[in-house]
Amino acid sequence: MQKAVIQLETLSCPSCLQKIENAVKGINGIDQNSLKVLFNASKVKVNFDSEAVAINNIEKAIEDLGYPVVKSKVKSA
Repeated sequence: MQKAVIQLETLSCPSCLQKIENAVKGINGIDQNSLKVLFNASKVKVNFDSEAVAINNIEKAIEDLGYPVVKSKVKSA
């Protein structure tokens, strides 16, 4: 498992949080129990199986919703 912290541009509405959560939860290889979208910090924290999904797939799912990713950090969980 890998642990990702994805920094987004400032989130402006709580419903954004729900959209991002649903999009990321729908990705194969995501540890759904580890997923946290931090509204005030505009960050997504999630553990994922790097053999099933790459960090750029997770970023793309978020960006496809219209939320630009500023940067991501990935480390072994």
